[in-house]
Order: sequence, then structure tokens, then C-alpha cells
Amino acid sequence: MTAGIVLASTSPFRAALLRNAGVAFRAEDPAIDENPIKSSMVDRQPADIALALAEAKALSVAARLPDALVIGSDQVLVHDGVVFDKPADLPVARVQLMRLRAAEHSLLTAVCTARGRHVRWSFIDEARLTMRPFSEEFLDHYLAQVGETVCRSVGGYQVEGLGAQLFSQIAGDHFTILGLPLLPLLEHLRREGAVEA
Repeated sequence: MTAGIVLASTSPFRAALLRNAGVAFRAEDPAIDENPIKSSMVDRQPADIALALAEAKALSVAARLPDALVIGSDQVLVHDGVVFDKPADLPVARVQLMRLRAAEHSLLTAVCTARGRHVRWSFIDEARLTMRPFSEEFLDHYLAQVGETVCRSVGGYQVEGLGAQLFSQIAGDHFTILGLPLLPLLEHLRREGAVEA
């Protein structure tokens, strides 16, 4: 058995996924600056960026808690070869959602575990989402309803809520879209003896 499971994240969404799945854990802020990692990987594939960010988060917390099994996860949105960041504010979110309107984009979600200074396991999954050609009036109504919460996700939406109305088609694992490929992670935790098999 491990000394405990730690989620290297302040995301309430990832925490809720683990909690709802019955995993006992505690959450710790990874306190990493993502910008230097992203800047150093401008010529790399988006999946590599997502994995590097997930590993950096896990290793940051694992260095402080070397006996724990630390989970790190991150997500990258890609549209027309452009990697998007979380919108800084509502006007930026509006511009981003207009760019994604009536088009397909990918969410690449990476998850890994680390103990001490070593990554023990990693997994990357992709989901493809197509936004419908919504009106600007609908978009303004949507943003007024959800407010600053759009800035918490890289897509500027939450498909588990009102954001579902932005889409015409979604292909991929629901947990991947929410930011944590849960089923592969649970299988790994069982193999590690971290949760009941």
C-alpha cells in the first residue's frame, strides 16, 4: 500500500471526479509556472505539452511528499493547429468561443502518477468536440449565465452544465473531456494497490 494518494491540482472538477469514484485522497497545489514549460515546447506536439504539464505538476508535489502516490493531470485544446490557453477573462472567452464556433477541436488530456522523483505511469487520451453554429446572441446569453466560471477551463465551457448547448457532436470519453481520464487511472491505482481491486 502507498502512503496515500495526492492529487496535484486545485481543480474542483478533478477533485470531484476522484471523490465521486470513491478514491480517498488529498489535494495539493502543484505551484508550478506553466508558461516556461509551454514556451520551451512550441515545436512539440500538443499531446507532449499536455503530458509535460501533467508530469511537472505530479513531480512538483511528489518532491515534497516522496512517500505519496501523486496524480498529475493537464489538458490542452487544439483547433486548426493552434494550442489554446484558459481564457483570461470574459472578453477573451468570447473571442475564443467565436473561433471555435461551427468547427471541431480536440481536447488532449494527460494523466500521470509520480512517487519521489520518478514518474511511474502516464496516459493520454483525445476527445473531439464540434460546436454548433450558435448565434452571437446565444453566446452573450451563455456568458452572462455562466460568468467567470468559463475562465476555469481551457475551452471556456463546461459540458456537464450549460456548456453542453454549445455543441452539436462530442466524440470521446466523458471523463477525458472533464479533465481526468478516470477509468485508466483507476486501473493503474488498482495495480499499484492504492485502491481496492
